[in-house]
Amino acid sequence: MQRIKAGTILFQEEDSVQYIYLLLSGTLSVGRVHVKGKEFIMKMLSGEELIIEYELFKHSPRYYFSAKALTDCELIMIRREVFEDFVQSEPFALNSLATWLSTRYLKAQMKCQDLIMNGKKGGLYSILIRLCNSHGIMTEEGILIDLPLTHQELANLTFGTREVIQRMLKELREHDVIAYDQLKFTVKNLAYLKQEVDCQSCPYEICGLN
Repeated sequence: MQRIKAGTILFQEEDSVQYIYLLLSGTLSVGRVHVKGKEFIMKMLSGEELIIEYELFKHSPRYYFSAKALTDCELIMIRREVFEDFVQSEPFALNSLATWLSTRYLKAQMKCQDLIMNGKKGGLYSILIRLCNSHGIMTEEGILIDLPLTHQELANLTFGTREVIQRMLKELREHDVIAYDQLKFTVKNLAYLKQEVDCQSCPYEICGLN
């Protein structure tokens, strides 16, 4: 068991893989920093999540991405060799892992599609939709995204700039599509966002930021 504080780097790109992590509580971001210093958040993990960011069953694997705690987190650490030996020796575990990985693959493909086909604005709208699915709580005003997010962190999720994201968010607030208070967004008109990105109404398992 390991407890880490917000802002802690769990592992970095090119680090040797020693453990598989099972996130029990808190929120982690997975992504990488461009050579010019710009950060890209590929996904956010919350609740009970398995963290596997390397090539399984490969000799001396290394991470392709880095992971950082956005909030205080609690994790279980499992030695990589123990995890891989268990999966290979238990057919049920191997089948479950294959199902989980295929879902993650589809989710990654859909996120790439949204960012490529819809541009920066559509990418932002897609991220807000996914945040509603991953962290949304229904309220009288709309869907509260129960995760503190700065404009910069939202920009990192779309690989855009904070200034561009701020302009698009201002436009959404003026049209009463969203509200923003104390670092938390409330989506008041989800149908508008879905219409703008030609949403395919994917199941919850596919449409998320995890």
